Amino acid sequence: MKRLLTIILLVTLLASCGAVTKKTNNMEDQKNQTDNSTSPVDTTPKVTGIGGIFFFSDNPQETKEWYAKNLGLEINEWGSSSFESRNINRPDEINSLQWVPFKKGDEYFSPSKKDFMINYQVQNIEGLVNKLKENGATILDSITAYDYGKFVHIMDMEGNKIELWEPAENKGNH
Repeated sequence: MKRLLTIILLVTLLASCGAVTKKTNNMEDQKNQTDNSTSPVDTTPKVTGIGGIFFFSDNPQETKEWYAKNLGLEINEWGSSSFESRNINRPDEINSLQWVPFKKGDEYFSPSKKDFMINYQVQNIEGLVNKLKENGATILDSITAYDYGKFVHIMDMEGNKIELWEPAENKGNH
């Protein structure tokens, strides 16, 4: 009986404080909107950064050597230079931008006739490809998965080939 009275008293007290509870919840909601650690993960299909800058060169090796000698770029084992940065919303996450000169005419840029290609880092690559298809964009291949992430290639309205890359979980570079 004592327990039943305690429950009734508690329910009555909570009901009479409904406005305070609602106000407190609204303040918590506002706090959660500004506190990234408690907000839900954004899975909107979109570009989140630049993953790579690729361009044609008459002599990629000499170009790499020139950039290393004159601008201090360090060329890694993949033949590119990596620029690392932190994700401002998730500071533990390290992102990587790859800089790579390609031999002029390399088929990797096909069917584009342009001298460059940009790799965009994305989230929800499957959702983004579906959105692109709905919008009538040209999708050049299927999403391909590797240890370091998923890739797909598209063409923009200007005839530029674009590489979309969704990094593998806990891996920011490729």
